[in-house]
Amino acid sequence: MVNSQARNVVLTIAGSDPGGGAGIQADLKTFAALGVYGYSAITQVIAQNSSTVRDIERVSARMIARQVELLVQERRPDEIKVGALGGGAAVRSVAKVIENLRLEAPVVDPVILSSAGVRLLDRAGEAALVKYLIPLAKVVTPNVPEAQALTGIRITNDGQMRAAAQRLVQMGARAVVVKGGHRGGSESSDLLFDGQRMRWLRGRRIAGATAHGTGCAFSAAIAAYLARGVELEAAVSAAKRYVTAALKQSFKFGGGGSLLEHFVGFPRRGS
Repeated sequence: MVNSQARNVVLTIAGSDPGGGAGIQADLKTFAALGVYGYSAITQVIAQNSSTVRDIERVSARMIARQVELLVQERRPDEIKVGALGGGAAVRSVAKVIENLRLEAPVVDPVILSSAGVRLLDRAGEAALVKYLIPLAKVVTPNVPEAQALTGIRITNDGQMRAAAQRLVQMGARAVVVKGGHRGGSESSDLLFDGQRMRWLRGRRIAGATAHGTGCAFSAAIAAYLARGVELEAAVSAAKRYVTAALKQSFKFGGGGSLLEHFVGFPRRGS
């Protein structure tokens, strides 16, 4: 029997996507693809597929905390990724349980809207995220609309992107990656700021390639690489390469939206 303590473990605290393209399911696939064991605590049960969100039922703040507490009793995770939380009570509960149990500073993906445009974090949740969770974060990974919502800075150019990154670190995050994919154009470049140095992660936009759940996979991949002992800058770069490769091999079921190939590099069944 393999010593269980030798396994790297990452805990994701996020909403459920029954279609597997985003949320908990996407995080767990990303963890498995990158060689770490995945724990999960569900914050919202979401009735959705790859293109539509129909209904959302929040898990109580108490139950979110209980999931985490019981997992930690058995094995403390090496890293934590936080995704869609729903509302202020959930945000406060997650922040409190991380502090009380003295867990690793989390990778925070500040999910506000789904790819379909449905709100997954209410206004009270946004305020709580800024007050309680961002100050705990090892790294925050907003896309441009999320960075704008959290900082109040309109982002249309590189300078405004840098200003938003600085603002998020001033809010307490140790580091931030502002994802530039929503800016359009031929590039899809992200900005990493660790409080001291800014680095652009340049990338070409993949023509015609779209898929929901790319932000989930990116933040989950960062957490997975960190759990394996990779330094932050290298972990972010590796996560970007992983998502880019998964996006290049994206696929569809019927008339649905595109889905990432989370197990990129693995042989497909029948191949």
